[in-house]
Amino acid sequence: MWFDESAFYQIYPLGFCGAEPENDCGAVRHRLGMIEEQIPHIKEMGFNAVLFNPLFESERHGYDTVDFFNVDRRLGDNADLKRLVEKLHEAGIRVVLDGVFNHVGRRFFAFEDVKARRESSDKKDWFFIDFGGNSRYNDGFGYRDWEGHAELVKLNLQNPAVLDYIRSAAEFWIDEFGIDGLRLDVAYLLPEWFFEFLRGVVSARRQDFFLMGEVVHIQNFAKNVAAGRLDSITNYECCKGLMSALNSDNFFEIAHSLERLFGAQPWCLYTGKNLFSFVDNHDISRAFTALADKRKLAALYAVLYAMPGIPCVYYGSEFGAEGDKRQGDAALRPAFAEIDKSAHPDLCALIRALNGIRTGQRALAYGNFEKCVLSNKYFCFRREYGGERIYCAANISEEAVTVRAEEAEGTDLLTGEVRNLNDIYLPPFSAKIFRKN
Repeated sequence: MWFDESAFYQIYPLGFCGAEPENDCGAVRHRLGMIEEQIPHIKEMGFNAVLFNPLFESERHGYDTVDFFNVDRRLGDNADLKRLVEKLHEAGIRVVLDGVFNHVGRRFFAFEDVKARRESSDKKDWFFIDFGGNSRYNDGFGYRDWEGHAELVKLNLQNPAVLDYIRSAAEFWIDEFGIDGLRLDVAYLLPEWFFEFLRGVVSARRQDFFLMGEVVHIQNFAKNVAAGRLDSITNYECCKGLMSALNSDNFFEIAHSLERLFGAQPWCLYTGKNLFSFVDNHDISRAFTALADKRKLAALYAVLYAMPGIPCVYYGSEFGAEGDKRQGDAALRPAFAEIDKSAHPDLCALIRALNGIRTGQRALAYGNFEKCVLSNKYFCFRREYGGERIYCAANISEEAVTVRAEEAEGTDLLTGEVRNLNDIYLPPFSAKIFRKN
């Protein structure tokens, strides 16, 4: 499918556009044009799909949605979003939105009705209400929320009226804006039957519609990455494993995860499936900040792009943007205009080159995974599909090493260098991706 062969660029629109942290419900501010202005950059970098975090009317950060059918007024209106998607499509870039179906904000119309009419509200069963309790907001009733965040009211997905609302929203997003997929927020809390329900809704409109779930702990989720349910889920295990491996000089850590998830043994969880891969996003520290030794950036991104999965880069990270989760979410979601675009040109060039390689080699989209050489500070693995064979080799030590993979000639797709694959020379802190000739 198209998503298996894509390289994604993730944008958190409220941050990217410099929107106010609180929605004052005032005039519409037409800011989505700021993203439209960057389409040439996105295309020139070689990304062919964009993942947008929440765009619809909310109280603060987007995940406290109050209206699934209108763009957040801090960003613009529906006409602005329709134009943005059209312009991205004209540039050959697919569009995936964030679907927040587990919870809503307290100003969501149905919850407002419950606050006003209590037991007499016909919307009371849209949620899990306890009229004998109370809330942090002193509503005079209690309710279930998302992980202790009382500003996020949990929806009752068993209610047919709630499902009708979600169905109508998903159909509207496809019909009105022409989107190509959805990321399902906190998919680990959604019931399994809901994936089948939503797949039926979107497939009636688009057979190639992409459904990807946000899952933090992926160990028991493989049954949901299947026909009729989800196409992919977020690969937090390898995100954490890769960063930890590089920070501790221990490639064994990420190699273990890759073999356990994608290896050839019958117990491997996701062999033949592409998880959504990344090294940072809107919820965790920026990669440039988290990586202790910046000399290892080449290895970080080479492994990300060459390992099984669908690679995604968070906006600004191509420029080495910084952001520490300990400083709060706002530190991870800066305005794009405020990011220094000139500080790390080599990193930008590397990611541009990796995008070209990833979207041009089917072995990286569909190939199997096999470990070839492994040491604490250097690692080589192979991807193979339909006779095409790709090797990724990375060295995070201060000494040059030689990796021996196969007695055959290969071409380094990053530099054009041709050499014997049994003599892959890796300078200190370097990475190479070879295609067998």
